[in-house]
Amino acid sequence: MLYEAVKPWLFTLDAERVHEEVSGLMSLAANIPGAAGVLSLLTGPDGKGLEKSVFGVKFSNPLGLAAGFDKDGKLISILPGLGFGFLEIGSVTLEPQPGNVKPRLFRLVEQGAILNRMGFNSEGARAVALRLSMSPPPSVPLGINLGLNKGTPADKAPKAYAQTFKLLAKHGDYFVINVSSPNTPGLRDLQTATNLADILSTVQDANPGRKPVLVKLSPDLAGEDLAACVDIAGRLAQGLVVSNTTISRDNIPEPFKSEAGGLSGRPLKARATELVRKVRSMTTLPIIGVGGIETPEDAKAHLDAGADLIQLYTGLIYGGPRTAKNITRGLAASR
Repeated sequence: MLYEAVKPWLFTLDAERVHEEVSGLMSLAANIPGAAGVLSLLTGPDGKGLEKSVFGVKFSNPLGLAAGFDKDGKLISILPGLGFGFLEIGSVTLEPQPGNVKPRLFRLVEQGAILNRMGFNSEGARAVALRLSMSPPPSVPLGINLGLNKGTPADKAPKAYAQTFKLLAKHGDYFVINVSSPNTPGLRDLQTATNLADILSTVQDANPGRKPVLVKLSPDLAGEDLAACVDIAGRLAQGLVVSNTTISRDNIPEPFKSEAGGLSGRPLKARATELVRKVRSMTTLPIIGVGGIETPEDAKAHLDAGADLIQLYTGLIYGGPRTAKNITRGLAASR
C-alpha cells in the first residue's frame, strides 16, 4: 500500500536516481540483523510447494530476480525477503567501468516497460568477489552474470570471460555468459557460433568444479543464428537464459523509438514466451525464461512454454515489493 502511494511521486524522478536511492536504503537495511525476515513478514506469505532442482541446484521456488537490479552483489542478504527463489547479480565485468553516460535508464510507464543503455556499469570482478567473500552467502541460490568490458577485442573475449569467472567461481551457484546486451558495441557479434564456442570452451577449461554455465540469448536472434547458438550451448553449456532486452521498437511511442538501448517489460512478453517455446523445441537444456513477467499468469505461460525457472526485473519496478510473492502464491494455487 505504501509503495502504491509513493509510486506516482517516485515515477516523476529520474529512474536511475530512484534505483540508486532505493538500493542504498536496502543496502543499509541489509546490515541490520533480521532485516530480511522483517521484509518477508511485511510482504506476506510465499507460495508453497514450488520446490525444484535444476542443473543440480535446489530452488525453493522457480522465480528469480534477473541480473541488472543488483549489479555488484550489495543486496544479496536482504533481497530473498521479497520472496525470490534465487538471485542473479551482475553483469560483472573483469575490470571496473562506469558504463555509458547518463541519462541511460528510462521508464515507459504506459507501456509497462524500461529502456536502458547502462553499458555494464560494474565495480569489477575483484571488488565483487571481495564483497561476496566478506558476506554470508544468501539464503537462496546465487547466479552471477558475466559481462565484457567495453573495447575488449573479440579475440580477447574468451580469456576475459574466463578470468572473470575464475575470480567469482566459488561464490556463485550458477553463471551466465552475457553475449546478448545491446549496450556494449560488438557484444552481440559474439553470439556467432565460432565466437560463442570459443568463449564457452575457455570458460569451461577454467571450471574444474563444474559449476553450471548458462548462455543468455537475445530475443532478436532468429533462424540459423538462434539454432547455432542453441546447438553450441547444448554441447558446451548447462543451460540457457531466454531472453534479454530487445532492440525492437514495435508499438513504442516517440521519443523512445529513437533512443538507443534495450527494451524490457510488457512489450517483450509475447515475444519472450514464444522464444522460450521455440528454444524448448530445439533443446533439452534447462531454460530460465525472462521477459515481461508481471503476474502469475505470465509466469505460468513461460513455464508452460518450457521454462524450468523464470525471472523478472521490470515487473518488480512496476508491481512493487509484493510482486514476487503474489506470483508464487498464484503459481501454487494453479497447481
